[in-house]
Amino acid sequence: MNILVANLGSTSFKFRLFRFDEAGAALLARGGYERVTDHGRAIDDCLAELKAAGHVQSASDLHGVGFKTVLGRNLTGCVPADERVIAALEGFKDIAPAHNPPYAAGIRRFQEKLPGVPLVALFETAFYQWMPEAATRYAVPETWYQAGVRRHGFHGASHKFIAERSAELLGRDDIARRVSGLYQDGPGPESGPPLRVISCHLGGSSSITGIRNGLAVGTSMGLSPQSGLPQNNRVGDLDSAAVPYMLKTLGLPLAEIERQLVQESGLLGLSGVGNDLRDLRAAAAQGNARARLALEVFTHSARHWIGAFHFELGGCEAIVFTAGIGENNPDLRAAILRDLGQLGLVLDPAKNEALRGAEGEISAPASRVRVFVIPANEELVVARETLRCIAARN
Repeated sequence: MNILVANLGSTSFKFRLFRFDEAGAALLARGGYERVTDHGRAIDDCLAELKAAGHVQSASDLHGVGFKTVLGRNLTGCVPADERVIAALEGFKDIAPAHNPPYAAGIRRFQEKLPGVPLVALFETAFYQWMPEAATRYAVPETWYQAGVRRHGFHGASHKFIAERSAELLGRDDIARRVSGLYQDGPGPESGPPLRVISCHLGGSSSITGIRNGLAVGTSMGLSPQSGLPQNNRVGDLDSAAVPYMLKTLGLPLAEIERQLVQESGLLGLSGVGNDLRDLRAAAAQGNARARLALEVFTHSARHWIGAFHFELGGCEAIVFTAGIGENNPDLRAAILRDLGQLGLVLDPAKNEALRGAEGEISAPASRVRVFVIPANEELVVARETLRCIAARN
């Protein structure tokens, strides 16, 4: 079966085509377009490109399309991408303005272009639907909560992949199976000793999630992807009093405050150099104090969330780094994990320095807490869950 994964950003469209057979999943094609102003045309170009390559000659050659949708009002999980999903996306378009409108438009376009081909939405919030209620609530009036103000969590596909793959690496196939069938079968009963993992998705957009026996117990991102760690150009966590204070002190209109918080903040706002970690590291090495500060703030925030989940979980068997920054920056990993010997964590400097962009363990043999680097594979998760959702419907 051929499953197409469509990843729609505010000005981008990326795709991957997977083929599933008895041997597993194989990546047939991948591609994408930047500076997209018309997502409908980008989708048309994608389908034309796949046809020209001989992968998808007609709709009958495609057995499903999966979308990594971000946030839906009163809806989460892995579900058919129908009018209910579009309505949920539009209901939260003000909270995820860069992603929800493109996904709603993209689903409509695929409905038009591929009638009869199953479309599936895997919400980024799906992995967090079993979090303890106390981990989802803000201390706001009940009317706010009923309107959707709660900790939703994001990067769910990435953290689910880490939950499953880390369980395999730690020899816990029971947990890996539990995570594998999560969205279609539910969590099911727990068995065996606890498996506690802290998953660090560090990239242009970053989040950290505590996982017990394959289920999230808490996460750094909250109501929107603007929260948690400092993002590339989004603020991350911020005291709510800062907004009215800036309204009065600088005389900025609300729309301008919002623009600055989501476009000129985060690593960009701290450093004044840019939002690419490579540029920040180069500037810091040349003595730029603001760039060095941005790296230190990012490290401090990551340590804060890892510490919070280590305490909440009562310890952990593994810490995992994933996504672009987490996979490719040994010095940052070392800074985040420094001086943790009393917690039983001992990093192997040589292994850590050598491992970039590949899977492997970077903890020392004597370490009680194992540390892994696992490359992100969100698209494969979306493809697998799309296939499972279609099979469940049939």
